Amino acid sequence: MSAQEPWFVPVSGTTKLHRLEENLGAVDVELTTGGLHRIEEAAANIRIQGERLPEQLQSRFGC
Repeated sequence: MSAQEPWFVPVSGTTKLHRLEENLGAVDVELTTGGLHRIEEAAANIRIQGERLPEQLQSRFGC
């Protein structure tokens, strides 16, 4: 989130111009401290399961 770290930017991963334009709109979103807190609380309740990458791929990415 750019509100937390200035080098974070939206990544579109799209091939459609209208979706790229839609994603670029995220630059203009400003979150309040309360909004950030609610996002952090919700993220803290997400249960992560499994490995980030299969073991055979981790060495390729320096994990």
